[in-house]
Amino acid sequence: MLPSREQPYSPERKRMPLELGEAFSDEIARALRLIRQAPERVRRIGPDGFAFLPNRFLRDGFFAALGPAERELYFLLALAADRNGLSYYHYDSICSLLQMELETYLHTRNALIERDLIAFDGTRFQVLSLPEQPPTHIVRELRTPKDFAEHDGATIRALVRRSFPRGGSEPGSGAP
Repeated sequence: MLPSREQPYSPERKRMPLELGEAFSDEIARALRLIRQAPERVRRIGPDGFAFLPNRFLRDGFFAALGPAERELYFLLALAADRNGLSYYHYDSICSLLQMELETYLHTRNALIERDLIAFDGTRFQVLSLPEQPPTHIVRELRTPKDFAEHDGATIRALVRRSFPRGGSEPGSGAP
């Protein structure tokens, strides 16, 4: 006799009911048992929409390739996007929600565009389908003076200019 739907799952039962077929793997059986734990809480696409990230985002290394600010912005845009990936959030709202400075937002937005994860036309964002592979170069946020001295072109230029005297061509005369 097959159990009725009202009977809770019994851990003593080792096999799935015959009506589900013997071909179910252990993983599928475990997933089905989990669904039975809270069937009223299974996620569904409702009238308010449903955001998602493809499993490849984690499995293929896109998550690991992003810095914390890039992940935050990407997740917010994915949550806010419609079925076509479009989001109309203004930078003021994004900075406020993420508690992010404008400069960090600009750097982060541009990094996601460079990584081919989002498109931006000046008004709208689009979360794009994932490229074949995550970018191999990892862009990190510059936070410390050492980071800026080693990786920021403007800071490096200022340091180099400060190291040369101003004036004439003789040492100490200041000429370039």
